[in-house]
Formats: sequence, structure tokens, C-alpha cells
Amino acid sequence: MKIMITGGAGFIGCNATQYFAKKSYEVFIIDNLCRETARVNLAWMRRNNVPFTFYQSDIRDKDAVEKIFKEQAVDCVLHLAAQVAVTCSVTDPRYDFEVNALGTFNILEAVRKHSPTAIFINASTNKVYGKIADKKVVEKEERYQYADATFQGVDETQQLDFYSPYGCSKGVADQYTLDYARIYGMKSVTVRQSCIYGPHQLGIEDQGWVAWFIIAQLLGKPITVYGNGKQVRDLLFVSDLVAYYDKIISSIDQVKGKAFNLGGGMRNALSLRQFFSILENISGVPVSYSTDKWRPGDQEMFVSNNARAEELLGFSPQVSCQEGIAKIFYWLKEYYQKDTIIAQNSFTENLLGQ
Repeated sequence: MKIMITGGAGFIGCNATQYFAKKSYEVFIIDNLCRETARVNLAWMRRNNVPFTFYQSDIRDKDAVEKIFKEQAVDCVLHLAAQVAVTCSVTDPRYDFEVNALGTFNILEAVRKHSPTAIFINASTNKVYGKIADKKVVEKEERYQYADATFQGVDETQQLDFYSPYGCSKGVADQYTLDYARIYGMKSVTVRQSCIYGPHQLGIEDQGWVAWFIIAQLLGKPITVYGNGKQVRDLLFVSDLVAYYDKIISSIDQVKGKAFNLGGGMRNALSLRQFFSILENISGVPVSYSTDKWRPGDQEMFVSNNARAEELLGFSPQVSCQEGIAKIFYWLKEYYQKDTIIAQNSFTENLLGQ
């Protein structure tokens, strides 16, 4: 099997590259390395002899994308390349649109023309559901919770409500992915992901909050919570996510043309305040933070209902949030203790204030 992973040097991408390479897939990566973290991950994969073929290219460049897919027919495309921060989409909505909407369109068209029988998996987001105003929440001491105690999270029947430029651009990509299955018969699937976290996530304040808060705690950086800290997200460890992609590939005839919500579910749903309590227990250091106003597009609560994935693919999260937070904490602690990496990595130097 030949798999093309766009954004393959990103956080999820490098985990997916390693996973599929170990399964003897021939892995190809497209990444423009616009983020310093991608360069770090690419260097890590090369140091550890992870086998892959690398194309440094931008998915906004139609001609470059067409050239790659014309040269290299593949069996599967895992589309992870994206602009990933809501805040950045508000600041520069054109760039956000070009990457997420136009970039996805470019990849879909290249696959349709040059690898029409390939499996196409689009990494979407729960932000396509917007504020989810019809699901009432109540405020408790440490967190929000759904007013209906029997409600088991948002499923795929929830009405789409693109909110923020990011929600709109990812929603466009989401819907194009589904429509290419309907109109062109492509084996395409969109996965509306909740909060993904794990090793190689070198988060920043705008995106990758689990990693960012841990990094800030380790390096003594100030922590700002936007809102009251009671907002709730369900956490899914990256190894569970990548294994889920694998299940889609092996079951594509049953699931092509479908959308899946995928997150940690109710058992792995935490407020920021609850997350900080876990982090304090692991690190042995109290977490202090300041607060600021809510950011555009922020949801008070989102928990994914994984019932469709469980039914059709036998999927359920294997890594609990407590276990996963400990894993990423110790991975990041080791990462930031490596003097050679700190000396070489400008991303780390910036975080350290050097």
C-alpha cells in the first residue's frame, strides 16, 4: 500500500507516518514546513530512520500538487495539512481559506484525476458544528455539563453551523470530501475530530492547548485561560486516532462517503480546571493562570458521541485522559531536558526566551 500524508511532518502527521511505515506501507509526505515544529518532527523521523519520501510543497499550489500526484499514484491519502488555529483564521481569513478550503480542493482534484480509486481521509473538526446552541449546558463548580443528563455527546446528525473563518474553511473541506464520494464515487471519508493530543505535539497558545499548558508549566511560562476555565473538551490520544484511520482504510467499502465524529467521549471529557488538577498531580507543582475574555468560536462544551465509529468500525478509545496526559507530560519533560535539541531548535529557544 502506498499512502500520501499531507501535513506529514506535523504532530498527527509524524505519528501517522511512523505508524504506517511500521505496517510496511510505502509512505509519502507533503509538507511545506511553514511551522518550525514540522522541521523538528521531520528531523526526528530522519534521525530514527522512519522510511518515507518527502515532498516539500504547499497544497495551495495547484500545479505542484498535480505534479506530485501525477508522478506518484497512491492507494490512500490521509489529508492532515491545514491552518489549524481559530484565532489565526480571524486575523487572516484569506490565508485560512486558501489552505483549508482551496488546499483541500486541490488535493481532492489531484486524487480524482490521478488516483481515482484511492481512499481519501479528511481530518475535519468539531468546529463545523459551531456553538451547538440547541444543546443546553449548565454551569457547575468546576465545569459545564449538558443540561440533559442522558445526552451522550454530539453525533453526526447534529446540524452543521460553520462559525468563525476556521469553521467555514474546514466546513467547506468537510463537505467537498463527502460530495466527491457522492458525485465522483470517490472512497472519501471525513473525520470530525475533537481535541487530539500526544507525543510530538509542540503546542502553542493558539492551538494544541494540552501540550501548550504542559510546556508552559515545565518552562515557567505564563498561562492565560480564555473564558472561565470551565469549558469542556473530550480528549483523544493520538495513537487512538491513527489506529482509527487504519480501521477506516480496512473498512472503506462500508464507510466511504460517511462523516464520523471522533473524540474521547464522555469518559475522557475534562474542563480546563479539571485538566489543571491532573497536571498539578503529575508535575507536583501548582498551576497558576490568568483569565481573559472568550475567543471567537469557542464552545462552552463539546463532547463527541463515538457511537457510529463504535458500530461500524469497532472503535473505542484505549488511552484514558489521565494516562494520556501523563504520557505527553513525560514526553515533553524529556524533550525539553535535551540540551542538544534546545540548542538547535529555534522554536524551543523562543519558548525559553533566549
